[in-house]
Amino acid sequence: MPLAYPIFSSAATLICSRMVMTQSAREDDDPPYALSRDGYFYVGGKPMTADGHTRIIGQMYVEFRIPAQQTHPYPIIMVHGGTRSGTTYTGTPDGREGWAQYFVRRGYAVYVVDQPGRGRSGYSAEAYGPFKVADRESGMRRYLAQKTFKLWPQAHLHTQWPGCGDADDPVTLAMVSNYLPEIEDFTKQQFLNRDALVALFDKTGPAILMVHSQAGAFAWPVADARPQLVKAVVAVEPNGPPFYEVNFIGAPDYFKQGKLALPYGLSAVPLTYSPPVRDASELAKVQASEPDGPGLARCWLQAEPARQLPNLQQMPIMVLTGEASYHAPYDHGTVKYLAQAGVKATHIRLVELGIRGNSHVMMNEKNNKEIAAVIAKWLDQAVPAKD
Repeated sequence: MPLAYPIFSSAATLICSRMVMTQSAREDDDPPYALSRDGYFYVGGKPMTADGHTRIIGQMYVEFRIPAQQTHPYPIIMVHGGTRSGTTYTGTPDGREGWAQYFVRRGYAVYVVDQPGRGRSGYSAEAYGPFKVADRESGMRRYLAQKTFKLWPQAHLHTQWPGCGDADDPVTLAMVSNYLPEIEDFTKQQFLNRDALVALFDKTGPAILMVHSQAGAFAWPVADARPQLVKAVVAVEPNGPPFYEVNFIGAPDYFKQGKLALPYGLSAVPLTYSPPVRDASELAKVQASEPDGPGLARCWLQAEPARQLPNLQQMPIMVLTGEASYHAPYDHGTVKYLAQAGVKATHIRLVELGIRGNSHVMMNEKNNKEIAAVIAKWLDQAVPAKD
């Protein structure tokens, strides 16, 4: 069914709307597919009583799609990033299918979550504290109209957004409509998601963990806690870089060091290091004296000799980066940190495969199926059909 768009007075917006509707009608041509089962459940919740009222907190909403012909032994658990919900994977702002449907069509069972305190997982102010909600302006700067703001060196290369990028473009408004209240305390989010995702893996059994953006900080603690169950990690521009945030300030300097956000290198949640780390302060860190190349930020590593991450050495890991994304300047720092800790991670830069122009929300962009095919090919090679 065609999307119904509101009518705006701007002639440019009307032209943009017609272009987007034509694109959507041309590309949203996937035939029906057969499921053996679909539905939802919750994991990880526990009762909390306050002021004489008992509520469930820490729960994670999980919806699943099981294909009629399941040809891959391990399901994919898809975890969205900040600002949004599981809809990150179940469609695009201009009405096309998402990665959830793509991988179901390829024979994978798929589990798509809403993080605790987000969307259908519910919010408890008593348990989670204050919340925040992203605004349209932040989306415009980061992926909707990043070519206008040029806050990082690769921003002008963006070509794959399915809309025009105008503030009142229907695709922009559809994306911003996805923005949801989320827990303001990011450290609290990391512990809640670690616990809920561990509960999910305990329920599903062995599975592939796919994370995007903010959820990268959850992936490493989950894989660390359940290395026998996490068969692979697909980290789509995972939260980073190690230790300190990077703030984008535009030319000529582009990068400014932000706060210490990931005290355990990849997360605020303690990880199993060897030799052991009793407190994050024991991790000695050092910043690169020079960037690794043009347009790249100077990232942080451990000071040598580096502690190892033995549990993360037990599964294949892929880090995926778009050409035009604000992650393009620093995802290499995450890969180098993993390598320094003895973890072999494959870094796939889409531009090196001739896939150009993608932003941070590549799963929602015009070429989302082409990128999903890259992930599928890697999984075919990295994850054996049987143990």
